[in-house]
Parts: sequence; C-alpha cells; structure tokens
Amino acid sequence: MYAVEVENLTKIYGKGESAVTALADASIQVKPGELVAILGPSGSGKTTLLTSIGLINEPTHGTVVIDGTAVADEGWLPGIDLKRLRREKLGFIFQAHNLIPFLTAQENVMIALEINHLTRSEAKTRATELLGALNLGHRLNNYPSALSGGEAQRVAIARALANKPKVILADEPTAALDTENGKNVMILLKKLAFENHSAILVVTHDHRMVEGFDRIFHVNDGRITKDS
Repeated sequence: MYAVEVENLTKIYGKGESAVTALADASIQVKPGELVAILGPSGSGKTTLLTSIGLINEPTHGTVVIDGTAVADEGWLPGIDLKRLRREKLGFIFQAHNLIPFLTAQENVMIALEINHLTRSEAKTRATELLGALNLGHRLNNYPSALSGGEAQRVAIARALANKPKVILADEPTAALDTENGKNVMILLKKLAFENHSAILVVTHDHRMVEGFDRIFHVNDGRITKDS
C-alpha cells in the first residue's frame, strides 16, 4: 500500500477568462519510509500540490488517497472528516517553525498530543522522548526565543512527529536556515522516514538540499515534468 497516491490532480483558481491553472494532471505515489522531494521554482505549483495532499486545498479534479483512505475524487469526497485525518495521519513542517512563543519546547510538542486527546502526563512523556531523540533533551524548558534556528526547526519536527503520522509534509523546511543546518535537517528527515516508516514529502527550490533523497519530482508550470 502507498502512503500517498495522487492521480491526475488539477487545481484551477477562478473561472472563465480569469481562470488560472496552478496544478495540471499531477500524479505521484509515495511508499511508507520514502523521502521524496518536490523540486521547482517559485510559483511552479509545488505548494499547491503539497496543500492538496495535506487536505487543506481542495483539488478541482483528480484523486487523492492517504494511507489507503480515499479523500478526493473530483473534489473532497462526502462524509470524509478532513480535520480528523489531518490530526491522525499527517504531520506538517513549514519554512517558519511556527512555535508558540509563550510555550516551552516541551509544551509546543505536548499541545499537538493533547489535541489528539492524550492526557497531560502521556503527552509530557511522549514530548520528552521525542525531543531527547532529536538531541534537544537539554532544551525542554526553553522558550522559542532562546533556541537557535536549527533547534527551533527540530522542535517543529518533533511536533510534526508527535502523533506518529503516516505522512509528513514539509514546505521549504530549510529556507530560513544556513546551509549546514539545512543539510542537517534533511539528513534528520531521511533518518526519520526510515526509522518511523513514514512517507516524507519535502517541497524545496534548492537543489543542494536533496542529496540522498529516494526520489525527486520536478514541477514546472503546474506539471510534474520529471521523476528521478
């Protein structure tokens, strides 16, 4: 079973003469444990593809299946609880870490678990384990303002992993980091894909950051032009 299956995905904004096709007939399949890049210039349709897979941006045409659950076929399928699926099956990492400034590193991870109905004690244990595994055990009680850029992004990764998602979607996760920290984040994502058997899709425009990826999908003008 694929973790992500997308067939002929199309997203059109507007209607008539003002219609803009942001994504056209995109197809992609990603297995559990794979780390894949969606590579292309700004405005090429990368983020539209990612947000459609992330159940945020409703596709105009095409199908989306997440971990065996069909969620879209010419639009969202009726009866699908998108919020629940996002909580249970998806993890998100963004260009900005988006940590809550008045919560500690540990609390920023705990909140993702508590939303999924874990007790505070269970959430604290899980957050402590995750941050320790990401070499942030000494930063549990630090607020985001006291963290380096690389540390804050690792906290964001821990938060994305909190609920053991089948699919992790990362939108330019290294754009705010220097080259060394950026490469370290990508190495970490590859390790996590293998260890957690999660499919990880990374949107980037930086060719330097995709060394060691399992596959690279090239996107240009809303179309997937190459799968390498």
